[in-house]
Amino acid sequence: MEYYSLNKYLKEKFGSKVYKIALDGGFTCPNRDGRIGVGGCIFCSAEGSGNFAGNRNKTIKEQLNEGILKISSKLPKEGDHKFIAYFQAFTNTYADVSYLRRIYEEAIFDERVVALSIATRPDCIPDDVLLLLAELNRYKPVWVELGLQTVRDDVARYIRRGYENAVYDDAVKRLLNKNIYVITHVILGLPGETKEDMVNTCKYVADSGVKGIKLQLLHVLKNTDLLKDYEAGKFNVMTLDEYTDTVIACLKVLPDDMVVHRITGDGDKKELVAPLWSGDKKHVLNTLTRCIKNA
Repeated sequence: MEYYSLNKYLKEKFGSKVYKIALDGGFTCPNRDGRIGVGGCIFCSAEGSGNFAGNRNKTIKEQLNEGILKISSKLPKEGDHKFIAYFQAFTNTYADVSYLRRIYEEAIFDERVVALSIATRPDCIPDDVLLLLAELNRYKPVWVELGLQTVRDDVARYIRRGYENAVYDDAVKRLLNKNIYVITHVILGLPGETKEDMVNTCKYVADSGVKGIKLQLLHVLKNTDLLKDYEAGKFNVMTLDEYTDTVIACLKVLPDDMVVHRITGDGDKKELVAPLWSGDKKHVLNTLTRCIKNA
């Protein structure tokens, strides 16, 4: 079987390979600052899933320059290299719109940047922020990445997601009405979920009308509440065979035009507790690619 990969989509849209630069805009999260909760989602690292993002003590321009320099050192000197500015750490729409405008424009107006990607929560897109995103989207493509993770209500409560599925539905509708490209994050392997549950979440995402999805393996990281439950034996992590089988099942229910931005994910090796097999990214990707092709 085949799926619509991000690399294929980027080459079709921009005419060449495009590289993502992860940025830290200095945000927090309503699930950490007390508005919803204080502990964050049960799986989230201290860096707010931004372990590979830039240094928040530096400007966006400085982070972009450093990230581009690092990647460019590994690329041929010839060619017009293109980049996506990815606001990754914590909730990247959770601030006053004037601040958001300043840092988004610092990224999107960089001539090397061809698109802006913003990771956030469905419950953190007020109307003034939506209008800003729509405005910038007329200049260059703006992507909004929403962390849904699961549609099982009990599992969503367990991971402390902090909102109902209807909030996701509403956010997607409002974003799509502004012609903003939406990517939905799904975690595979959450405690208590079966393969059928994970496939149902992917069906839900497909039915929501978004055009992009990220499939992420559940990582158990140090200094998280999830680790406490794992060490207490409350759940098991997936094996590579189980994960591969689940990814294939999920891909089969997605429409042909849905872009699959990720089929696994990176856990910081210094923080990763389980599953340890996921630390060998090359082997994991080779295994997934081979099995998907043969499925």
